[in-house]
Amino acid sequence: MSNTYKQSFKQSYTDNVELSIFNCGLQSCERGYTWGPGVRDHYLIHYVANGKGTYTVNHTVYELHSGDIFLAKPSQLITYSADQDDPWEYYWVGFNGACANKLVAQLPFRDTRPVHHCKNPENVKKALFDIFLSRGPNPRNEALMVGYLYLFIAELMQEAQELEPHTSNSSSQYVLNAIKYIQFNYSHDISIDDISKAVGVSRSHLYRVFMSNVGQSPIDYLTNYRINEACVLLRESHLSIAEIAVSVGFFDQFYFSRVFKKNKGVPPSKYLGTLNKEKAAE
Repeated sequence: MSNTYKQSFKQSYTDNVELSIFNCGLQSCERGYTWGPGVRDHYLIHYVANGKGTYTVNHTVYELHSGDIFLAKPSQLITYSADQDDPWEYYWVGFNGACANKLVAQLPFRDTRPVHHCKNPENVKKALFDIFLSRGPNPRNEALMVGYLYLFIAELMQEAQELEPHTSNSSSQYVLNAIKYIQFNYSHDISIDDISKAVGVSRSHLYRVFMSNVGQSPIDYLTNYRINEACVLLRESHLSIAEIAVSVGFFDQFYFSRVFKKNKGVPPSKYLGTLNKEKAAE
């Protein structure tokens, strides 16, 4: 493309812990423009409007073209680069929140398939662009952006349904029911046996359908959900680390700290210290 540009918006603060937008924008890249290798602390989705580029995740390189879309998960090491001859133009949105895991699990992405070619690209593009058009610092803008984010996610859910028309079968329904159970009970002392009994399948069958539909085991999903909820409380509340541990289903603070560090790379005390430094710098 002859002209390059970048227009972006970054949310500095949000009261919405269920689903919040971190950033959004659109960019026509220079030849070979590259981001990474690096990680994000939120979900990030890019839609390729024009041109070509590559996306690297889990040691695999994907070539993308117009109409393709790709997902980056929190803490994944990723790199994406514009083509040297036909650099891409893309739109993006970054988001997270208490219900983000549940929503992303229903999109047309898997750990083995982090990219997707849209069957209805104009609908996806418009839904994503509407988020950017609604940007602004006021509570009304935030409500509009989150509303359009839900519509964008709904478009991708439609893409997932068209990609796998039988995803409404019992296998995926077991996963959805398990995710709902986790969402409402993660703060209690629940086990995988509790989840499988609530869903109505054996522990081994729940493992198989989770690996097939989500790309991770039920215990990993439960742990990640709890740790992400803990991060929200660290950012948004004044609870102590011990209180946060109990609030997300860990009744041993030291075990919580070990799991948190394994998941996020730093213990909760250091994570909280980094947040405090960022707030002081604002």
